[in-house]
Amino acid sequence: MDAMPRLTELAHGGGCGCKLAPAVLQGLLAGQPQAGPFSQLLVGAETSDDAAVWQVNDELAVMATTDFFMPMVDDPTDFGRIAATNAISDIYAMGGKPIMALAILGMPLGKLAPEQVRKILAGGAAICAEAGIPVAGGHSIDSPEPIYGLAVIGLGHPAQVRRNTMAHAGDALILTKALGVGVYSAAIKKEQLPEGGYAEMIASTTQLNRVGASLAAESAVHGITDVTGFGILGHGLELARGSGARLEIEAAALPLLAHAEALARAGFITGASHRNWESYGAAIRLPEGCPDWRRLLLADPQTSGGLLLSVAPEAAEAVLARIRAEGFARAAIIGRVVSGEPGVTIL
Repeated sequence: MDAMPRLTELAHGGGCGCKLAPAVLQGLLAGQPQAGPFSQLLVGAETSDDAAVWQVNDELAVMATTDFFMPMVDDPTDFGRIAATNAISDIYAMGGKPIMALAILGMPLGKLAPEQVRKILAGGAAICAEAGIPVAGGHSIDSPEPIYGLAVIGLGHPAQVRRNTMAHAGDALILTKALGVGVYSAAIKKEQLPEGGYAEMIASTTQLNRVGASLAAESAVHGITDVTGFGILGHGLELARGSGARLEIEAAALPLLAHAEALARAGFITGASHRNWESYGAAIRLPEGCPDWRRLLLADPQTSGGLLLSVAPEAAEAVLARIRAEGFARAAIIGRVVSGEPGVTIL
């Protein structure tokens, strides 16, 4: 019997690097019907936020999201764990708590052994169990490339919903996880990821962003979004545009995975980084002489990345300490929100 192919061999892209480029997505959505006069719809698609939110009453809001992609790793259990963590993150980024999930599965029949598919599902279910939610159902299809993800439902208090439109000029910016997942996945594809890199990446991409739900109860925490396929620049730009402000990010303050800079310098850059930059580069101000590797690392797609928060400046250190105490050791203050034309300035 022929050996089963590597999962990443069956996919033209992997993780959140599979996302359509921001400019392509905006073009596809242009002219689409709006949600209409639904007064209970607190959050829809209008500002590219992380989940839809429906207000049931003064005390309860329902949140809904979906996320799925192709494998960025070859271990099927790890693929399932990463995809599930990434999907659930959208609920935490809105300040909610997940209550259940539905599985989304597309598999190339005849190319993967049933045991591999079972491991993907088991990995996702394990993360859902860690989050305290059931996988209550789902849907599957025969597809040419392996696809897995979740639709997730969550609950929250309407007053504690946190959006990417809520940053205030003067706020400090906090990022909870290190960057570089995209370059790590590019190195995995070419079997060039240094020793220890895989364990480091899995630890980051399978860490649930549950701290978002508790931080949303803090009045000093204003805007929240998660950093995924559009990179720190793209999701920072969404926060800036939604809030009508400008972000100033200090490149030296950004936490990076241990080998991210060396890999980026060596050319392990995803196609998604180039597509991201082409989509939004005009709204980004870079320091003079910024090298291409750093520019593309700033656009690096983050699969199951961290939360980006805007926090009242007087509370930033206390909020950072709380985030680190919750297990996000690489969390850092990376810049600030200022008045001005919406966009991102790298310092």
